[in-house]
Formats: sequence, structure tokens, C-alpha cells
Amino acid sequence: MKQNILHLLRLEPSSRSVDYVQNKKQFHLHSLLTEKRHPKTWDLSFVIEHDIGEGLRQIFAVDDDISRRLEELAKDPSVLLQAARALSQAIMKGKKIYVYGCGSTGRLAKQMESAVWRPFWQMLKTKQRLWNRLESSIPGDIEDRLIGEMTGGDRALISALEGFEDLEIVGRLQLQERGVERGDVVFCITEGGETSSVIGTIKAALDLYEPRTANTAQDAKKNLYFIYNNPDEVLQPLDRSRSVLENEAITKINLTTGPQAITGSTRMQATTVEAFVLGVILEFGIQRVLTEFLSDKELADLGFAQMNEWGERFRAFDVITALLRKPPKHIERFTELESTTYKNRRFATYFGKKALITVFIDCAERSPTFHLHPLDTVRNKQRNCWIQVWTEGEDIDEAWHNFLGRQFHGLEEEYYKPYFLDLIEDVYLKEAALKSLSQAGSDQKNLYDFSFTDKNIMTRGPRSGDLGVCVCCDEEVETLAKPDSPFSRFLRFFKDHDASVALILIDDREAREIEAITGRMNLNPDKDVVIHFGMSVEGDPLGINKQTLLKILLNGHSTAVMARMGRVVGNTMTHLNPSNLKLIGRATSLIKNHVNDTILTKDWQQTHGQTEAISYAEVNAVLFGAMEFVADRDEQVSEAELSIIRILEALKSKRFVRWEKALQIHRETGLEHYLEQHNPKLRYGKKEN
Repeated sequence: MKQNILHLLRLEPSSRSVDYVQNKKQFHLHSLLTEKRHPKTWDLSFVIEHDIGEGLRQIFAVDDDISRRLEELAKDPSVLLQAARALSQAIMKGKKIYVYGCGSTGRLAKQMESAVWRPFWQMLKTKQRLWNRLESSIPGDIEDRLIGEMTGGDRALISALEGFEDLEIVGRLQLQERGVERGDVVFCITEGGETSSVIGTIKAALDLYEPRTANTAQDAKKNLYFIYNNPDEVLQPLDRSRSVLENEAITKINLTTGPQAITGSTRMQATTVEAFVLGVILEFGIQRVLTEFLSDKELADLGFAQMNEWGERFRAFDVITALLRKPPKHIERFTELESTTYKNRRFATYFGKKALITVFIDCAERSPTFHLHPLDTVRNKQRNCWIQVWTEGEDIDEAWHNFLGRQFHGLEEEYYKPYFLDLIEDVYLKEAALKSLSQAGSDQKNLYDFSFTDKNIMTRGPRSGDLGVCVCCDEEVETLAKPDSPFSRFLRFFKDHDASVALILIDDREAREIEAITGRMNLNPDKDVVIHFGMSVEGDPLGINKQTLLKILLNGHSTAVMARMGRVVGNTMTHLNPSNLKLIGRATSLIKNHVNDTILTKDWQQTHGQTEAISYAEVNAVLFGAMEFVADRDEQVSEAELSIIRILEALKSKRFVRWEKALQIHRETGLEHYLEQHNPKLRYGKKEN
């Protein structure tokens, strides 16, 4: 029989829930392919509880979808070639390249600037003989000509700023504030193809080509690129997406790969393929310029292969995934080591320099994906976040500069606030955006100290049972043998405090050379782990291959860790943080699916009686109630998981159940095992029919 779940729970839908269900339908995104469950990882959380290696294999196997998409793309690379030509022309004409994204793709934009573009040109300037031939034709500030920007500015690297993602005006204003002009090349990247702030950015860039004529439309199409990861047909019902897809003056690059390894977690395959493709576009664009001035040998010395076909370049991705397809035991050991650290209520610290931004991105993205405490601020008197990131630097300013390669850039209230007050009509979004704006300024950098200094060591240094993770690339590996290098000091400091250490090394050395270096480091095989990948610089001048390998490794590893920590059920991110309209929709669909999958089984019907499926609106009302309940608590609790338990308990007992009762069950049992008790389909080895 139909049970009125809201009546059972004595719950009236809040005004925000009513508004979301009735007026925010454009953010009900459960039909998107990126929001579907992938069959390869269907029972991930149950598998990885018993077999870490098999769980990792499941996760990494989904990257085969990227290989297939790259193979398809290489058959007709005309749009990629157009983008590379536009980029090379921008370099020669002294124009800017503006890369904009939100969330994971925003961090991708920062990665393109700070880990790919800027280091390459800085390195090239040190080769005086080569630079002498270039400097009269290339802007002297070439390393500053690519701007990697994300919704919310540099502060959003730490965690999302609520409300910003859902507003086109934010993207428009950021493009305007950054001084993007007609003729600049603009890449707007959105994993799902529907992010409002990113769509606002590409529309604002198109407005620079008014009045619109056939010629200006053609110019716009050469310079404006919208990169996304869902089929056009599933995006067409969304007004904001359709306004871009149907505009012939914007070039579209569709990189659809399919569902993500973790349902809806677009930091995985969606952002990986977007980062790899955009990185190769940058590489080809730069190569086109340098070919005009340098010999083949000089280009080869810089790492460039002879101008090859896109298909040949894309096959490097298969080489990367081959290294992970059968995860070696040391990766499995790394996952076990970090998850054990957290289970023992201890903490992890990651350290890097060349790899810093890729490491930082993975660590920061764990918070919204798995509802962890965000990175600690200097105001925290004790560690709350399970993880922190350090780098070389004498103080906050120097650490941030080493991280970004430039000064921290925030969104200043005096510029943005008047527009927010005048142009944001939705009362809830305006309230959220104004609150976030107060936390987005350049002063925010002073709250986050990533420096490996005595001050940080005193307050957040290692203790017994902690884990220190050191990530080295290329020439940094050699410095491990030098006692005064920051890498060796970091490792020695952790070892001296009875902490475990993990080394991730990516360079072109052979295994025996690595063994010689690490053999002198007094590592304990029972507590420590060394992971080494041999990768050549040849054919990878911007380090795209190495950064991609590291991203896939860390994404897979951190996902496996969180699955072992109970933050994933099957392959659904039940611990997600519903902090914006898209994530509220994702949480609503997740709750609805888990509840209905349970109550519509034969076992449930036979045990608890005939029960009809609950509706999206009912679930959303419960979710907003959970958000209100959790907001008043100091402890970290998942709104989605509490909602699932409370709904099922009420339907099972056919009487009122308090939030406190759901919380008690969650503490004692955990959602995974609670659902396993009530839904046989979820048990180990069972998959979707």
C-alpha cells in the first residue's frame, strides 16, 4: 500500500524544498549520463572490503572508456586542430588564453596554468640560446598569458563557494574582471555540460563579438570553445545548455565517455579526459609556434616529437592506463596504509613541488565528494581534516606562490557585490552568493598555510601513527639522496616521529636506480611503501602524461580509501555534500534510488508488506529536513545517508522515527551494512539485473 512518508515523519516540505521541486527543475539532472551508475564498479564498496586489489582494478578499468573516446576523436580531429591553430595564433599576436571551469574543471583550469603552461615557458626562458630566437616574436610575459580561472577564484581551490556555481552572472563577471577581450582564446569546461557559471562565461565571451555578423560569428567560432562530457541529446532539455549547443558561433568539443567510476563523481573520467585533451591541444599549439623558430633537434631536446597525428599522441593514454590496469601490490599497500591511518584516527600529510597542484587537487576534492572536513585553516587549534598538503616555502605567501606560480587572486566584494545585489533575482541564490562572496577575497589566502615550516610543524606536525606521502617527479627523485633537500627532510621528519611514509616517484629511471636511492633511506617494509613509475620525457614536453598518470593514480587511490572508510555504497557517493543545486538534485536521486531499490524487492514486500515507491518530491522534503538537522550539529554527518535510514525505518515500522534514531543506527551500523541487511541485491558479488 502507499505509505505517506511525510505523514509518517510528521514533516511538512520546507519553502526551500517546495521551491527546489517546483522551480529548479533545470537542476534535476538524474537523466545525465554522468549521473548513471557504471556496471564495472557496481559493487565496489563490497568488493574492496575484501580485496583492495580487485577494487582498484574495477576503478581503473573505467578509464578504458576514455581510450575509446580518444580513438573516436582521432578519426576526425578537425575541431582539435582548429583549437591548436587558434592557440598558436594567440601566442604570436600577444593575445590571452582564458581557461575557465567550475569545481573539478576549475581546478583543471588552474592545473593547465600552474602545472603545465607556466612551468614550460619559465623553463624555456632559462635556455638563453633558444629564447634569444623567440623573444622578438613572443610576448615577454608569455607565462602569464594563459589564465586558469575557476568559479569563485583561487579561494574555491580549497572548497566550493555555495551559490556561485548556479549563477551565470558569476562566470560573466569573472571574465569581465580578468580583462578578456575579443580575439582572446576562451576554453570553457564543464564536466556535465550544464554548469551555469561556465555557461555564463562562454556567453559573455560571445557577447564580445557583437554586433553579430557572418564575419564576427566566424571569428568567434575560431576562438571560443565549450568542452563537456554528456551527449547532446540529454543536455537539450536544459535551457542553459541548449542555448550554447545550438549557437553556431561557439565551437563545441564533446568528450562524452559514459558513467563515472563513482556515480556522478565527475572528478574521475570526465575531468581526466578533458584535462588530457586540453593539455594536448596546448602542446600542439605551442609546437606549431616553436616549429617556426627551432630545429627538429632542438624541439626533440625539449621533449617534442615530430609533429604527429592526434591518434598517435592520444595512444600515450593507453600507455598510462597500462601501468595501472593491474595495480601492483605497492599501490594496494598504499591504499591499505592510508585507510588504516584514518581508521586509527590519525592523519595524512602530502608533500610535493612539481606535482603539487595535481596532489592538492585530489586532496581538496575529497572533501565535497565524501563529505569530509575541508582543509584546516590557521585558526584551527587542532586538526579536523584527515589530510593536509605541504610544500616548500618560508611562509604563507611563498607557499602559495610556489603553488600557483603567481600571486593569489580572489574575488573582491567592491567589484562583485553591486552586481549581485542588482542582478540576482532568486532570493535563495542571492543570499548564498553574498555569503560566499564574503569568503572569496584575496585575504582568504592568509587562512591556509601550506608551508613546510617550523610554525606548521609545531601545530600540525606528525605524530605516531600518521602518514607522510612524498610525491617526486623527474629531477626531484634524485634529491631524495641529498640530506638537505626538502623531500628528504620531510621524509626523515616523519620517520623520526614514528609515522609511516609513502613515496610516489615518476621519472625515467630504471627500477634498480630507484632501489639504490631508496635503499639508503632506512625505510621499513612493514610500515612504508615506494611506488615508482618509469616514464620518459620524450614526447611529453609539457608533462601532460605524467600529470595524467598521477591524477588517475590519486583519484583511484583516494576513492578506494574512502570506499574502505564506508563513504561509498556500491559505487554511489552516499556521503556527498549537497552544497549547490546540482548536488541537492544528485542527493535527492541517490536517496530515492536506494530507498526504492530496497522497498521494491521481494524480500521487503514479503517481510514488511506491499510498499509503493516514494516520489522525488517526498525525498527532497526529507533531504532538506536532514540538512536542517545536520546544520545544528558539530559532528560530521551525511544528510543523504540519514535520510535513507530514516525513511526506511519509518516505512518498516509504519510509525514516526526521529532523526536521532536514524543517527544512532548510522553510528552503530553504517549505511552500507544497514542497506545490505535490507536489500539482498547489494550483497557482495551481486550486480544490477
